[in-house]
This record gives sequence, structure tokens and C-alpha cells, in this order.
Amino acid sequence: MIRWRKGEVVRVRREWPGAVELDVAVAEGECRALAYPPLVGRPEVGDTVLLNTTALAMGLGTGGYAMVVAVPDRLPQDPSGPGHLVKARYTPLQATVLGADEQGSPHHEALREADSLDGMPVVVADLHSALPAILCGLYADSPGIRVAYVMQDGGALPAWFSMSCAKLREVEWLCGVVTTGQSFGGDVEAVTLHTGLLAARHVLGADVAVVAQGPGNLGTGTRWGFSGVAAGEAVNAAAVLSGRPVAALRVSEGDLRERHVGVSHHSLTAYGRVALAPARVAVPVLPGPFGATVSEQAAALAGRHEIVTVPVDGLHEALKASPVRLSTMGRGLEEDLAYFLTSAAAGRDAASLLS
Repeated sequence: MIRWRKGEVVRVRREWPGAVELDVAVAEGECRALAYPPLVGRPEVGDTVLLNTTALAMGLGTGGYAMVVAVPDRLPQDPSGPGHLVKARYTPLQATVLGADEQGSPHHEALREADSLDGMPVVVADLHSALPAILCGLYADSPGIRVAYVMQDGGALPAWFSMSCAKLREVEWLCGVVTTGQSFGGDVEAVTLHTGLLAARHVLGADVAVVAQGPGNLGTGTRWGFSGVAAGEAVNAAAVLSGRPVAALRVSEGDLRERHVGVSHHSLTAYGRVALAPARVAVPVLPGPFGATVSEQAAALAGRHEIVTVPVDGLHEALKASPVRLSTMGRGLEEDLAYFLTSAAAGRDAASLLS
């Protein structure tokens, strides 16, 4: 189940808000490890640390770190202040946070009877890697808007794991991160995706929200066994709250797995079967036979959704100017351009709803 190791911190490699990357000496040599100081304290060189090495042993591309579970000889101080939402519940690292929607929150009154997103566009994506590309499309056409990221709990639970989010906050491409469900560590915490969307609008003052799971999605090669199925539920949540859902397709020309070439079966299942409310499905105008294939596959969603054809002129240049590195499943911008153009097209379509 879990692989455990004890080790000694030999160097601090880098850090960003909520996370520290370390090199740790263990019996087998050195390994790369990640600590979340808000949970375990900040490890220093020479500290003994207890590690969960499961993801490292499995060779996970996104989560290939040993995770610091504790610094046994120097525990962090007990938390103080309000907050009774427990996230990562009944795991050894369950954490208490202040939810925007709970009674002790200064935002409780704003959210207590909140029931509408006031027509706010909500871009829904399967993978976390779509987030910066969607923002490139949004800002290419609507600079100066406020965009919030609403994080589901299908991938990483700590928002601190995402270096992209940290950088996007730093350059003010995100006005905030809202963590929902069991995910935590955002600028705003919420119990559900619904209150997370309402918080994006009424607490952060967002003009647009982007909904996606954190890094590290899970798939099994079956029709229903993938964490991105929650994208369909996000469409439903946005619609029931009077938002305007925009579905970002997962499209690839570089993935070697047949089920993900063109429009991924993830998108066809999440939007075609799970999403019961209509959304705008942004279909990019891609060149050649591949573009025709994508359009034909996306047409299968027309029975429930509005198919919106989106030109991609200028989006390649916008993507190249992204403030964070673009990567999906280890492939960069030029290695899977269709994926990033499709995500940016969804951002462009959401921007068109603001005018």
C-alpha cells in the first residue's frame, strides 16, 4: 500500500508558496522529495524526515516525488484561528481550514443565500495542464479581466503542488485559487464545487472561472474509470448556478494512445454522458485532415450542447508567450500543439461572452 523511508535532508532545491523541494539521503541513495510546510513544517538541511515514497517507486510522471510526512524532531506549531472544515478527511494528514462558506468565515453572509453566478463564463477542462493554455486564449482577447481557478479534487489534493498556479498568481493571471471538495491550500476554501464557483464570483470578484482537477489525473483505460469524468459534473454545477459553461475539449495529435487521439474519449464521455445541462463546446479550426476529424468527432456532442467553431489565429503566438511552461503528459507546446490550441480556443470563446 504505502512505501515508507526515513531520510536526512541534504539540500533545499527550491521553494514556492506552500511547497519546498528537497534532496533527501535514504538507504538507497538520494531522492527528490516535496514537503508542504503548512502541514509538516519547513524541513531544514540535516533534519530527519519521514517519507512516503509510493509515487516515487511507481515512477509517476506528475507525482514522482517522495512526500515528507513528518519532521519528527521538529514538529510545526499547532494551528490557531478559526476554521472547522477538515479536508483530506480521516487520512494521517487531514487538515483543518477556514471555509469561505462556513459560519465563522467573513464571507459567510455573502455566500449564505448566494445562488447565482450572474452569467459568469465557466470554462471546464479535463486536465490541469489546460489551465495556462485557457488563460492564454482568454487574455489574448480580453486583457485585464479577473480569472479564478476552481480546483476539483480528482488529482492532487494540495493546490500547493501546482507550480503553475503559484506562478500564475504571481503574475496576476489568476485573481485566486479556490479549492473544493477534499482539495485544499487555495486562497479560498470551499466545501463543494458549487460554493467554490459562488466564491470565485462573490468573494474573489472573478469575471471568468476555470474549473479543472489538480495535477495528476487518474485513468484506467475504461469508459468510466477516469477522474476527468468530473468535468461533466462541473458543467452541471455551472449551469444550475446560472453560469455559462464552456467545455474545453481534450484533443491530441501527439498522444500515442488511440482513445486520446483527436477528441479524447474522456471529453466525449464527460460532456456527452455526464453533463446533463447544455454547454458551449469550443471546437478549434485546426488545419488539414486532423482538423476535419476533430470537427467530426465533436459533432457527436451536438445533440445536447452548442457547438461553437473557434478560429485559432494568433493563439499559437499567445501560447508561446505563456508565463508558465506548457506541458501535458510530458509533451510540450510544439509536441502536441493541437492540445494547447484547443484549450486556448475555449478561453477565446469564454472571452467572447464578456463583450
